[in-house]
Amino acid sequence: MSYQVIARKYRPQRFADVVGQEHVTQTLSNAITSGRIAHAYLFSGPRGTGKTTIARIFAKCLNATDGPSVDFKDDDERCVEITQGRSLDVLEIDGASNNGVEQVRELRDTAPYAPATCRYKVYIIDEVHMLTTAAFNALLKTLEEPPAHVKFLFATTEPEKVLPTILSRCQRFDLRRIPAARIVSHLEFIAKKEGVTIETAALQAIARGADGGMRDAESTLDQLISFCGETIQESDVLSMFGLTSQTQVLSLAEAVLRADAAGALGQLHELTTGGKELGRLVGDLLDHFRNVMVYQVSEGDTGILEISEAEQTALAQQAQIADRSAVSRVLEVLTDCEIQLRNATSKKILVEVSLMKAIDSARAMSLNDVLDRLQELREAGGGEALEESRPRPEAAPVKKLNVESAQQVTAAPIAETTLDPKPQPEPELDPQVKKESAPQPAPETDLQTIWSAMLDSLGVFSRAYFQEAFLKSIEGDDVTIGFPEAFAPQMELANTKETNQSLLAVLYKAGHSLRTVSYVIAERPADWIPQTVVAPGTTETAAEPATNAEGKPLPPKGPINKEEFENDPLIQKALEVFKGQIVDVRN
Repeated sequence: MSYQVIARKYRPQRFADVVGQEHVTQTLSNAITSGRIAHAYLFSGPRGTGKTTIARIFAKCLNATDGPSVDFKDDDERCVEITQGRSLDVLEIDGASNNGVEQVRELRDTAPYAPATCRYKVYIIDEVHMLTTAAFNALLKTLEEPPAHVKFLFATTEPEKVLPTILSRCQRFDLRRIPAARIVSHLEFIAKKEGVTIETAALQAIARGADGGMRDAESTLDQLISFCGETIQESDVLSMFGLTSQTQVLSLAEAVLRADAAGALGQLHELTTGGKELGRLVGDLLDHFRNVMVYQVSEGDTGILEISEAEQTALAQQAQIADRSAVSRVLEVLTDCEIQLRNATSKKILVEVSLMKAIDSARAMSLNDVLDRLQELREAGGGEALEESRPRPEAAPVKKLNVESAQQVTAAPIAETTLDPKPQPEPELDPQVKKESAPQPAPETDLQTIWSAMLDSLGVFSRAYFQEAFLKSIEGDDVTIGFPEAFAPQMELANTKETNQSLLAVLYKAGHSLRTVSYVIAERPADWIPQTVVAPGTTETAAEPATNAEGKPLPPKGPINKEEFENDPLIQKALEVFKGQIVDVRN
């Protein structure tokens, strides 16, 4: 006899021989035993997982001499005919080459005739998704109500391309990728039958390369036997198919987690020089870091992982090097690399850059981690070190919600401007500058006077929001500005980073070392003299605030310096955002 390849020689001949698809074979066995046999079945799944094989075994069970029976005899004449492809009543049709309406019409016309020798006439259509829409529609009526002696068995790798009207008339079974451990076990069985000695590491490498397909694994083993003879080692598998050994993957992953950039690039260079496929390498790294993440989440439970003992030991070690968030960031980088690798011209450079990004991602800290660390330092007595690192008054302020209100009315998030508790003078560029910027020995305590100075430091647009406000208190590191309840909307508009920085700078020059500006809803003191903003550098008192018919405050009246108005930072920002211009419409 002519040579028969391993994939055909060891093809399963009954449901008990099928590897890794028990959810399908058990259901079909129960259907045969109970007599609940449908007229149409659809088997879908990746290549090499047993779709057509299961269809043939099902046809043998239906047409066995003493059947329908799951436990048919191996020498049953009808089953042997089906196995050898000689049966007149079990027709295997290639959907790719017989996808037209004419072929389906011929099938439909011959279906009513009784089977020649078997109990059922079985049509096995492989790659059924290749049928045209017209061919599917021509098959609909026969598929929905076929003769009692007709059974349809469809197989496809792309079930989403099958018309919904066809799917609704079939019982669908989704075949899964076969676990690597099951592939290794089956290959080991075949190797013993063939008298071949093969290393366990080599079997694991074949299983990784097969990606869940038993036929691919068997074809690889067949090729290796032809290449290596009766003894196969892991190095033979790696060199022939450009695969990466498990040890190399684990070593490269550890280099990434330990931020060993030189080691990672060196190992990558060795792998590429040895002819390793970069796409497969990135895929292996993704699988490994996924296992690390699952190991961390499951707290060391390896029951849900398909890993060897060596990889289990490596996972336990690497899970301690980086936390879960770091591993997740590395996975994101490698996923992007895998997507870009398909269209990349310089694949090695792309992988090198991705490894550097993965190292940086593994070492990075999230903002929440930084804030938690700062809080730990404060609680541990590290406040002095944090105070020393605070910026000067000219530094950008930090946002912080710090609103107190007896009436529980909260304004928008306000700004906290951070100052050094012991401010240092600026470099002595000019004695006069130093004199003006240094804190005064006797801070001003008259709130009304200080308030006027604070208002004078603001632009005309910003000052308008403080028309009805008042300086409530200066206590500790905080200055509190109050707004009557009717003017709460103005409080929200006044609370900006730039405004708070200007107010604190004025207080700093007046000898007050403050850190935060708080806005509260509070009643204005009876002896407080409200001020109406008129023009830059000038204010005037106002007996009553101007309001409209609804009791809401009106904009300030009086002459406005157009040049200063245009130069106000908020006005410039508004013009930039809305792409507008200023037009004088007072006339």
